Parts: sequence; structure tokens; C-alpha cells
Amino acid sequence: MDKPQGWTSHDVVGRMRRIAGTRKVGHAGTLDPMATGVLVVGINKATRLLTYIVGTSKTYTATIRLGQSTVTDDAEGEVTATASTAEVAEQAIHDGVAALTGQIQQVPSSVSAIKVNGERAYARVRSGEEVTLASRPVTIHRFEVHSINRDAAADVVDLDVTVECSSGTYIRALARDLGHALGVGGHLTALRRTHVGPYSLEQARTLEQLAEELNVLDMADAARALMPNRELSPEETTEISFGRRIAAGAAPGSSAAATAEHPAAAFAPDGSLVALLADAGSFAKPVLVFAPGTGGPSKVPGSTDGPGNSDGPGTTDRPGTGTSGAA
Repeated sequence: MDKPQGWTSHDVVGRMRRIAGTRKVGHAGTLDPMATGVLVVGINKATRLLTYIVGTSKTYTATIRLGQSTVTDDAEGEVTATASTAEVAEQAIHDGVAALTGQIQQVPSSVSAIKVNGERAYARVRSGEEVTLASRPVTIHRFEVHSINRDAAADVVDLDVTVECSSGTYIRALARDLGHALGVGGHLTALRRTHVGPYSLEQARTLEQLAEELNVLDMADAARALMPNRELSPEETTEISFGRRIAAGAAPGSSAAATAEHPAAAFAPDGSLVALLADAGSFAKPVLVFAPGTGGPSKVPGSTDGPGNSDGPGTTDRPGTGTSGAA
């Protein structure tokens, strides 16, 4: 779905539960309230796919303001420092962007959802504590500057950029670090996520559109776009539906072999999603089974529920809520 500005990801899940008429709703990666754009939401059985979406690459369009630092590294925080940008050359900006491209070590914003001794970092900051988080490796696949806009009156420079990055990257930390490298400070003033893995903004629907018509991506189509595909024979479909192993889809040791972390999506002859498979030697075994007609997926020991799904024990769908898919 296309998350509106000012909403938390949790707000969106709550609204989608009411729209879909089920508590079985989760999301595949938080977007800050200030941000808009692609938030992948799973409904019913499709929540089991979310854990495989979280780690995919993301693409954003953003505006970075140079010359001002804020406590949150974005426009929602108080300005803590200003510096003149009059001497910041365009070449220096491009050099700074190049230095932040590729594999880098990034310190997340202190006002983030990362837990420190069991408490969210942002909660510690709001209580007056000074929080410094450890750096972590991230990959910036693309950091492209589209325009450099100088505001002489405000003495700031606004950069319109596109960033394609690995999961776990903080775009506002990129803005902060670019400003720091240029000696003037920086923060994020706008952020829109345009892609999450294979899912794009063109496929997204607003909450208003979904409330009018719950038009979602079918679970089988979502899995087909996300993972390597394996087409099953009728006999293989029966075996996998009962959680039994079948012949491997790739030679043992092959780079094409599916794993529990990166499984293959297995489809019945009618195109329905039957299971997620991992190759183990000469056999393929199910990681998660979506057996037709069973009313829901069977979790194979060792598999995990998707993130962002806060269902408690004993929750059930409301009558008539058979939709399973990604919004």
C-alpha cells in the first residue's frame, strides 16, 4: 500500500485490520511517520511471506537539506545547529555522495526503533538520555543526485536524490553523514519509498482506495515475484501438501539451491501456492506449507512468523474474511 504522511506503520496495520475484517495483518518493514510510499502489508495467510520480504533491497526518493542539523536527523526534530552553505561546491557534494555509496558502516539515528537494553532508542532520547548506537554494515547500491537547489536567503542547499539500498539502511542517517562530511550538517526533509524488493509504488493503493475496494496482490503472485519458482507435478503437489520431501530442485552444492533463508516458491499445476521449499542434498523439503483446502498454512518446525504481525494466541478470522494477499 501507499502509506500516507503522518501515519505510523502500526497505525496502518490497525486500519487494514478494520478494512479486511481480520486481525491477521502485518507489515514487512517500518516506515517513519514522516515518510510516504510503499509499505508491504500481508493479510491472513500472506503474513507468512513477510519475513522473506523484510530483507529485500529498498528504493527511496528523498530531499536532503544541507546547512541544518536536527535532533532526529529529519524535519520532525528541533534544529540543533546551523552553518553557512555558501562555500559548499557542487563537486564536493558529488564527492560526499560517492563516499557514501557502496558498502559502508552506518550509525543509525539515535531517534530510531532500535532497542537498547530492551527499550526503544527514541524513548530513551525523549526521556533526556544521550544515546549512541553502534555502527552496522549497510550497502548503498545507488545514491543519485537529481538536483541541487540553493536558497540564498535561508543559506541552505536542498538535494533531490534517489537511494537504492540494503535493508536496515537509514536514509536520514545518510543525510546527517553527508552534511557532516561537508562540514555544514544535514537532515532529511522528505522521504518516499518507491520499491520494496520486487514491489513498486505503481502497484500500491491508498487506504482510501483499499477501503472502497480491497484489491490486493494475490498471495501466489506475491510469492512468484519474490522468490525463485518451482512448478510441481500433481504427484509432487500431493507429497508437499502433506509435508513430505521430494526431489531437489537444484544439484547439491549448486548456487541455485534454495535454502531455508532464501526458499523457492512451489506452485501446483493450477498455479496455486503450495509451499516454500529448501533444498537439502538430493531432496527438497518444505519450510512452510500452504496446503490447499486446509484453511491455512502449516508451520514446519524451525520456521518463523512474519514480522509486524502482532496476533496473540487464539486469535481467529472473522467470518467471511477469506482474503489472503499483499497490499
